Amino acid sequence: MEEQEIKKAVRDSYALVAEQACSCCSSTCCGTSEPKEISKKIGYTEEELQAVPTGSNLGLGCGNPIALASIKEGETVLDLGSGGGFDCFLASRKVGPNGKIIGVDMTEQMVKRAKANAVEGGYKNVEFRHGEIEKLPVEDNTIDVIVSNCVINLVPDKELAFREAFRVLKPGGRLMVSDIVLLKELPEFLRESIDAYVGCVSGALEKDIYLDAIRLAGFQDVNVVDETVFPLDYMINDPTSQLILEGLKISADQLKEIEDSISSIKVNGFKPR
Repeated sequence: MEEQEIKKAVRDSYALVAEQACSCCSSTCCGTSEPKEISKKIGYTEEELQAVPTGSNLGLGCGNPIALASIKEGETVLDLGSGGGFDCFLASRKVGPNGKIIGVDMTEQMVKRAKANAVEGGYKNVEFRHGEIEKLPVEDNTIDVIVSNCVINLVPDKELAFREAFRVLKPGGRLMVSDIVLLKELPEFLRESIDAYVGCVSGALEKDIYLDAIRLAGFQDVNVVDETVFPLDYMINDPTSQLILEGLKISADQLKEIEDSISSIKVNGFKPR
């Protein structure tokens, strides 16, 4: 798949999610799980879900990076792929009025939705910017903490994304990412599926390669804080699941084996002082 084809597919799909308030990772919305139920299963509390504006949680994550990012009052936090602003609004409570949250998303419709959610919730310390993770609209050495939730797997050039993250962090700044990685190679037809890419599957790297990309960007003390198998139906809608079944001609039990090759990890790393 060509890089521009991938970006267009991702942008178009998530624009549709933003416009329809849909909670799936595919252009043929929607999957079967509600955003709130997915969010509970991947680590968000009922209190957190109640604390954010209606419509900011689109059920698109694969973990709760805010819970593990140790965000402090007064810090500046950057969310890579901020979507409807869900994690930004949770981080806003932690940094307080003297802190700042910046969300960056490549989809104009998502940025528009997030800004509307910020107005609805009365957030004064949250800002949303339109831009790509591989070319962040953020100045050098200005961010204390970077978080990202199931987004970097969608970026064609992941090494560049991590280099950009390293660039904008202050010395001593930290990275906390929840993302999808592979524990073994996927079948070829799935690797070449644009729907599976948008669904956060075929764009994922093998775990060791993903961690190496973070280290190559300059981060130190890169560590997997948590890791769990991530069910396919959290990431891709029913038609794509059926495509997997039909393409492989396998049973539901064998499909579970494929699920076992897809993992959700939470990774942190630090920019040297």
